Amino acid sequence: MTALTAPKVSTASSLKAGIAAGLIGGLVFGMMMAMMGMLPMVGMLVGTDSAIVGFIVHMGISATIGAIYGLVAARLPQSTVATAVAGIVNGIVWWVLGALILMPFLLGMTSMIFVIGQDQWFSLMGHIIFGLVTAFAFVPLSKRL
Repeated sequence: MTALTAPKVSTASSLKAGIAAGLIGGLVFGMMMAMMGMLPMVGMLVGTDSAIVGFIVHMGISATIGAIYGLVAARLPQSTVATAVAGIVNGIVWWVLGALILMPFLLGMTSMIFVIGQDQWFSLMGHIIFGLVTAFAFVPLSKRL
C-alpha cells in the first residue's frame, strides 16, 4: 500500500492556482450572495451599498483566501477525501473569521460578533460551498499553472 504524498509544486504556482481557484469559488458563492441580497453589505466594507462594488470586493477577498488556500493545499495529499476535508475546513475557518468576526467588526456591528442566527447558517453553507469549489478547482489548476 502506498502513502499519499503531496505534489511538488513551486510557491508561485501554488499562489497562482490558489488565486484562480479562489476566484472560481468566489464566483459561485458570489452568485449565491447576489440571490440572497447580501452583496450590498459587502460593499459597505468600502463605504457603499452597491451590489456591484460588493461583488468586486467579494472577488478580491476570494482571490486572497484562494492564495492562502493554495499555499496550504499544495502541501496536502491529493485525494478526494483530503480535498473535500480541506475545502470544508477552509470554508468553516473563513466563515468564523469573516462572517462571525471581521464583517460585523468592520461594519461597526460589534454586538453581532459570534451571533449565529438564520442568516449566519446560510452564510456557513455558502462558505462551505466556496471552500469545496475552491478545493476541487485547485487540484487541476495546481497541475497546470
